[in-house]
Amino acid sequence: LKRLAAMVERFKTGSSDQGRRLDVFVSDMSSSVSRTQARKIIDIGGVHIDGRRVRKAGLILEPDQQIELYRDDAPLDPYRIEPDQILFQDEYIIVINKPSGVETQPTPARYKGTLYEALQVLLKRDRRFGRRLEIGMAQRLDRDTSGVIIFSIHPSAHKSLTAQMQLRSVKKIYEGLVAGRPKRESGTYRSHLLRDRRTGIMRSVAMGGGGKEAITNFRVSETQTYPIEISLIELELITGRTHQNRAHLSEAGYPLLGDIRYGGSPALGGCRFTRHCLHSSRLDVMHPHSKKHMQFTAPLPGDMDMKRLFKR
Repeated sequence: LKRLAAMVERFKTGSSDQGRRLDVFVSDMSSSVSRTQARKIIDIGGVHIDGRRVRKAGLILEPDQQIELYRDDAPLDPYRIEPDQILFQDEYIIVINKPSGVETQPTPARYKGTLYEALQVLLKRDRRFGRRLEIGMAQRLDRDTSGVIIFSIHPSAHKSLTAQMQLRSVKKIYEGLVAGRPKRESGTYRSHLLRDRRTGIMRSVAMGGGGKEAITNFRVSETQTYPIEISLIELELITGRTHQNRAHLSEAGYPLLGDIRYGGSPALGGCRFTRHCLHSSRLDVMHPHSKKHMQFTAPLPGDMDMKRLFKR
């Protein structure tokens, strides 16, 4: 299974490691990591000493230190936000068209190169507003999910955005690719979702079984039958539970293409899918300062465009 968790290796320093550089120790202890790679992994934040992330390759070690080396399968060169990925920005909010393969927030395997850190780099250079811009996270997207995501960048904006999310007044529209065509053209998936502690997968459980209510409206927006039947499903999240779209589609018998974790096929009709095919296509929100209704959209990326995937 791909991307279930970052791979971790654990080591302990001994008396002979007194005075050794961290990057030298990591490359010597891990058979699959060169010294150059070790420096990059340390730089992005994938090495922890005694439970704390460190990002200095030349750090001098002492005996009896616990070293943890975390790695994911993303590039070691950190992601940076391109100008055309900024859908909107003013003094209060910023809206990004997030590419797939980028973590929204820091993980044990990386701090540098996450969307949050890339925003810090971007906003640090922004001198238009005469103050330091502060990032507030009111929304998250899975690493492989692409599309619209909004952040507050002013202290007075975060409370309003968070409240809108909690009150479900933000309209969130997603698009997903599935094999076949659902029997129902539209409808609602409603269940109580609970995370399986062993696998981390979200599953529907009986009411009273500890799960949280999850509601997803769906509509079949397009179907292509050549060379194989495939459908684009529009999904509206009424609630915002972890993996809600993925779990509901899987349990309905139509898992997202590429979503191996939830039963989706990694290949279909001669085409391979390197991520789960889910895209945040539209976000309707009230501006936290002006109170104006705003709508942000992001076009379907090429790896989810049926006409490009399956050319006649």
